[in-house]
Amino acid sequence: MRALHADTGYLLYRLGMRSGQLFNSSLQESGLRLRHYALLRFLATSPGPLQRELSASLGYDPSAIVGLVDDLEKLGFAERRPAPDDRRSRIVLLTENGRSFLRDTDEAGQRVTNDLLGPLDADERETLHVLLQKVAEAGLG
Repeated sequence: MRALHADTGYLLYRLGMRSGQLFNSSLQESGLRLRHYALLRFLATSPGPLQRELSASLGYDPSAIVGLVDDLEKLGFAERRPAPDDRRSRIVLLTENGRSFLRDTDEAGQRVTNDLLGPLDADERETLHVLLQKVAEAGLG
């Protein structure tokens, strides 16, 4: 294991897997998964994105986006509407129920983060966040 722990990419992979497991466990009662939460969080900060743009923004396969939006619509957390400038396209909007769900899950998300980053002090957490953000913005667009 020592050699694997010397590989930063492997450590990022393992932490990502663990983060996803913890987050999915915290969402289990709602029936949603981390991918749903990420889409809701994106919708909360993006006023009416086109459905076809969501896959590029989130890095999900376009067919997965359709299913995720379907799931969120069934729960009343999101809705599709015709795009104002192109009635053939659909935008996806967060509903008030979706906003409420996000508020309710923020605490669970913070607990997951605290569990993962427990060994780090506040300054180390901030440094890690800034570095991850820098790598993500350069590599994920």
